[in-house]
Amino acid sequence: MKLLALKPGESVLDMGCGAGSIAIPLAQAGHPVIAADFSPAMLGTLDAGIEYYGLEDRITPLELAWDDDWDLVGPVAKAVDVAFASRSVTTTNLKGVLAKLDRTARRRCAVTMVANSSPRYDLHLMNAIGASVTCSNGFVYAFNILIQMGALPQVTYFESPRRDTFDSLEAGVADFSRMLEHGNEDKIDRLRDYIAQHMIENPHAGEPGSKGVPQGRYMLDHVRKVRWAFIAWEPVSSDRP
Repeated sequence: MKLLALKPGESVLDMGCGAGSIAIPLAQAGHPVIAADFSPAMLGTLDAGIEYYGLEDRITPLELAWDDDWDLVGPVAKAVDVAFASRSVTTTNLKGVLAKLDRTARRRCAVTMVANSSPRYDLHLMNAIGASVTCSNGFVYAFNILIQMGALPQVTYFESPRRDTFDSLEAGVADFSRMLEHGNEDKIDRLRDYIAQHMIENPHAGEPGSKGVPQGRYMLDHVRKVRWAFIAWEPVSSDRP
């Protein structure tokens, strides 16, 4: 929200809004928000949040996917001051995604994309057990596409910490083993050994976690960090649809 650098009262499109983790605080800060997502379940959770916080006059939910024809079902051209997609750029047509945000915004556009390995992986753990990890270069492609479009994108990097908690060694192995899919399945014994050596008591066990689920009894002795690239630019498309 700080990097978006919104001006007071500016309208925004939050594309891929999920349950409203950004849309709701933006609306509470006085911004009219079009909160769009392809998932009816997410929008249902968002609707509950809108009702709970009394933001019916500030947030407009919209069922919308990147691959939809925005001329038919999306916001009209230049509908908002700022259009952004935070950690929700999932598409095979990256240029089309960036163009859709560009056409929708009057003053500023932004995307936040992963800038190392997928958030599904603990890069520190994977390196420690000798597992292979494919890093994402999507943010590099996005930057280059924007240059080709005639924009002057600005990039800011930041890291978000994550703590994975579990109630026993075997529960931790079961949870982290999802990271071994796609070619690292043979590292399961190394994974078990690593967790056994690095699991520590969680001082916040039982407290609500990041997803509202009570935290487990144990956690690893390092913080998992995900690096993100925040890419912002001034729209280059015309005012006409």
